[in-house]
Amino acid sequence: MDRWYIKQAANTLNNGGIIAYPTESIFGLGCNPSNEKAVINLLTIKQRSWKKGLILIAADFSQLQKFIQPLSLQILERLKITWPGPVTWILQAKPNISDYLRGEHQTIAVRVTAHRQSANLCRAFGGAIISTSANLSNMPPAKTIHDVHRSLPNLDYVLPGLCSGATAPSEIRDAQTGSQIR
Repeated sequence: MDRWYIKQAANTLNNGGIIAYPTESIFGLGCNPSNEKAVINLLTIKQRSWKKGLILIAADFSQLQKFIQPLSLQILERLKITWPGPVTWILQAKPNISDYLRGEHQTIAVRVTAHRQSANLCRAFGGAIISTSANLSNMPPAKTIHDVHRSLPNLDYVLPGLCSGATAPSEIRDAQTGSQIR
């Protein structure tokens, strides 16, 4: 049954839709990061400024490579220690990456997820997806499917499932310095 739901979510992403899906700690709001119209729609639904930038999640590192500059061995080692897992790293974005993904930065936030269902979603979709909290900006994030339906009733699809139980959002770290940002 889970495969069918994941296939539905992946089809929605491929058709430019906005979905919600469970992650390690909360439900994420996502879309195809290569579809600018979908990204703008996601930002509008969430009432989030494009200037902040967005997080991408992936099933494995290869799904992130089209978005990031080549990495030093030192940075690769930092990533390997924490991935897959709930650590988001700020990395240098490739020059052609949309401002809607990067915000006002030359960097992009990326994570290889340890959440089995989210990783399977990325595999079914065929790449990384946007992962921002499923809520209106400055409101509490959705932790259940019911929270999602209550706060964001007009999404194209909500993937049924459970969060992994982490009590805090993903940690965010600067890959250049290793310092924790969140």
